[in-house]
Amino acid sequence: MQRYLAQRIFQSAVTLLVISLIIFLLARLSGDPLQIMLSEEATKEDYAIAARHWGLDRPLTQQYLTFLGNALRGDFGRSIRLGQPALQLVWERLPATLQLAGASIAVSLLIAIPIGVLSAVRRDTALDYVGKVIALLGQSMPSFWLGIVLIWVFAVMLGWLPASGTGGPQHFVLPAIALGWYQVAAVMRLVRSAMLDVLDSEYVKLARIKGVEERAVVWKHCLRNAAIPPLTYIGFIVAVLLTGSLVIETVFAWPGIGLLAIDAVRYRDFPVVQTVVLLYATKFVVINLLVDVAYVYVDPRIRFQR
Repeated sequence: MQRYLAQRIFQSAVTLLVISLIIFLLARLSGDPLQIMLSEEATKEDYAIAARHWGLDRPLTQQYLTFLGNALRGDFGRSIRLGQPALQLVWERLPATLQLAGASIAVSLLIAIPIGVLSAVRRDTALDYVGKVIALLGQSMPSFWLGIVLIWVFAVMLGWLPASGTGGPQHFVLPAIALGWYQVAAVMRLVRSAMLDVLDSEYVKLARIKGVEERAVVWKHCLRNAAIPPLTYIGFIVAVLLTGSLVIETVFAWPGIGLLAIDAVRYRDFPVVQTVVLLYATKFVVINLLVDVAYVYVDPRIRFQR
């Protein structure tokens, strides 16, 4: 077991090392940040002084080793555009991203669970077909396109809701729907499938024979036992939403990590781009490592097969 864990930890460390090298090189392919930072009247001496200050005059190999050594000590450098520590900028934007992800998950569950349950209970009826159409629409519409349509209808034409930014509960509505709509379809399908299995079980038939009210059978006994597959999937989409909100944050000018990353790429702010990508990559590597370890505990044969 210890040998298997050591191998997985070593593989995870190598993965993060490769990712750090790739993102370091890709960030520099976007161009010279000094061309954006300095004005058109800046002289060659001004460029040389700025490049020396940010360490951009050094060879790429030396820059990468410096970045890697500092990152291992928790220092991801300072933002070239804002002058603040890159890690501090990410932590400052994290609450906004968490709030939007939480709101989108709430929207997904509030819509998906009732539709999934009713589709299963009213199987092969008009209500079931409406639920399938909603699921199809949810998986067919890109989130950025839905976000633009929502802005056009509810912010521009009707003027009911704000189109961008933060400030109150009303600012969450449109971005939360745009981000959570795709998950509505997935969660609804899982709930419907799990409910169909539970509705045909013997204990449900026994409850109905004993005269238990149909509402209690469906929403209390059946939904509770059908909740395991959706809960497993929700745990997965929490991680996805924390990284997948980049497009929606840009569409709605939501001040989260996604918008921070887009601005960093636009202004060629290498330290911030590297910090955001490395933190996202670390999160997924750690989750995969924990899942692999959990698999070994569930099925010890895995450690011998690998």
